[in-house]
Amino acid sequence: MEAQRRNNRRSNILLLLIVSLTATLVTSSASPITVTTGDKVELSLYYEALCPYCENFILNYLYKIFDNGLISIVDLKLSPYGNAKIRSNGTIVCQHGEWECVLNNVEACAIHAWPVVSDHFPFIYCVESLTYEAKYDEWETCFEKLNRDPKPVTDCIASGYAHELALQYADEINALEPPHTYVPWVVVDGKPIYDDYTDFVSFVCKAYKGSNPPQPCLGLSLPTTTPNYNAKPLNHVCYKEDDNAKLKSILSETISATAAS
Repeated sequence: MEAQRRNNRRSNILLLLIVSLTATLVTSSASPITVTTGDKVELSLYYEALCPYCENFILNYLYKIFDNGLISIVDLKLSPYGNAKIRSNGTIVCQHGEWECVLNNVEACAIHAWPVVSDHFPFIYCVESLTYEAKYDEWETCFEKLNRDPKPVTDCIASGYAHELALQYADEINALEPPHTYVPWVVVDGKPIYDDYTDFVSFVCKAYKGSNPPQPCLGLSLPTTTPNYNAKPLNHVCYKEDDNAKLKSILSETISATAAS
């Protein structure tokens, strides 16, 4: 119990830090680095809400770009769909069950409602911090924690527009070349970095061609080889075809159906 309270306090402190940092990015007029849109490096994350490795990447790696200044040279794009599939009748089945579809939609609607990354990332971080603790049904508490109006997101979900967004994200991930084989699937300027995804900072810094690189790029040992897509199978990703995830999805849907009957 005490360990759980410590984890909750840590999550809340980090969330407050991220909100503070993103707010500073928006309001500060004295930023030491000014980067034009054309010079920014496109960093895309294709993920799904309940893949534990996606949660870990967002909570323990990605958030740091708002702290270390790397966001000043990055155009960050999030795509919450992952390894979901569309049935012949148009419904979507998610790899980790019904709750994953719900939370993918929640995060898609948040991105739609607040398209500026400094607005939607804190909300997504908050939701992912709850999923990390298996508190799936508490996602709405993030509105209060972040002092956000819930209406744009809840209206998006209630109207069915979340499904349209999911289909758009499905088209995006299915159009990737080379095709994604697992999540988190991290892409830097159109090129996947495969199992090097936790080292994404090095690839962003290498791709940046502008002047005045931010502090994280200074003195950094940049990758000299292309990412290895022929590496051995990873144990820190969620593959497109995962038998354990399928079983979990079936069990989750069975429990939900039983509870509703």
